[in-house]
Amino acid sequence: MKEVSASSEDYLEAIYQICEQSQVARVKEIAHQLKVSTASVVGALRLLRKKGLVEQEWYGYIRLTEEGVRLAKEVSQKHSVLSDFFHQVLGLELKKADQEACKAEHSLAPETVEKIVLLQQFLTEKLKGKSPLLEGFYKFSKQRSKKK
Repeated sequence: MKEVSASSEDYLEAIYQICEQSQVARVKEIAHQLKVSTASVVGALRLLRKKGLVEQEWYGYIRLTEEGVRLAKEVSQKHSVLSDFFHQVLGLELKKADQEACKAEHSLAPETVEKIVLLQQFLTEKLKGKSPLLEGFYKFSKQRSKKK
């Protein structure tokens, strides 16, 4: 993976998601999705252009380069896997799982994410989600939460 910051990964992921829906992205759409100022987006785009990850028409449409798409897909997939794991296995509310995935996606190695995927598949596919161990964890977790 090209060296990009967590912030740049967030921008790539946002551009990717917007482009999936409407083929191109605009500064205002990116700012809205990431809840940042348009000036922040302009600065981030400058860095992403220098790294060869985005193309931008003069004050216009933004598209990811091939390398940008590849990196954005990796980040998006990691986010999705982690969000699913946090929600389905750890039992976090969906919104909280998504927030936590956003934080974790930037710091976990691909091998770690791969192990999380395997554990999730084992618990949900092999055990059909009815693992006594998993059910016990949910009960234990609820009891501990009530004590706080």
